[in-house]
Amino acid sequence: MTIEMPRMRQQFAAQAVIEELLRQQSRTPPRTGFGRFFGYSPLGADSLSWYQGAQGEIVVGAILDGMPPEWMVFHAVPIGTKGADIDHLIIGPGGVFTINTKHHRDKAVWVAGRTLMVSGQKQPHIRNSEFEAKRVTKMLAERMPQLAPAQPVLALVSPKSLSIKKPSETVKVLTAGSLRRWLLARPAVMSAAEALELAAIFDDPATWPPATLPPTENAQERFDALTREVRSARVRRTLWKLLGVVAVAALLVLVGPQLIAALMTYLSSPRG
Repeated sequence: MTIEMPRMRQQFAAQAVIEELLRQQSRTPPRTGFGRFFGYSPLGADSLSWYQGAQGEIVVGAILDGMPPEWMVFHAVPIGTKGADIDHLIIGPGGVFTINTKHHRDKAVWVAGRTLMVSGQKQPHIRNSEFEAKRVTKMLAERMPQLAPAQPVLALVSPKSLSIKKPSETVKVLTAGSLRRWLLARPAVMSAAEALELAAIFDDPATWPPATLPPTENAQERFDALTREVRSARVRRTLWKLLGVVAVAALLVLVGPQLIAALMTYLSSPRG
């Protein structure tokens, strides 16, 4: 019996990251009743970065899924032999774009040519984005050589700031909020027929390297359940902090006048 492989269009945003997150999380001990009561995060130390990365890819995935129908998007496209993937791959009138998503909430991002810094720390985001586009361009040269090379894009989610001293010559660096407008402003370089032909190639699992690990069952549902736990824990922590503030304020109201009176008595008493 032949088993039909899932089409690439069936991949959902952040799928590869979510599956790795769930593998990491499976090694995290469950919270105790005490931890649940006081809102300790259910995420393990090794899971947090994967969870944040998934949140960023979901944001960008939603933006791309809302593009006009002449644009076709693929998520979590496998490349290489070590489980690496392209976060998002989109085809449209403006060409082919590989989109590398990075979630740097409240971080300052600085770009000068091939150098990218996040809160003063150098990161390989531009180099990695170039690599992804080169892999797709190589495939294009073999299948549809008349098409222009794939263009790499680095989409930053929720940075505190983005300062571009000198634009990268190879990678478009922008915030996720600017991504849709930028894509729609690209000049047309691909016909509708070419886009459909290329989408069929991208949709075929045989076009891409096979997965290095078996798929995680019910990944979306398990991730949604984990997200609800994370949010519930955050609410509990916030409530406990508010209760702490109220308790301190009440204590000051009750005891404060007595402390002030005692201090005034002490200061006014003669000391020899």
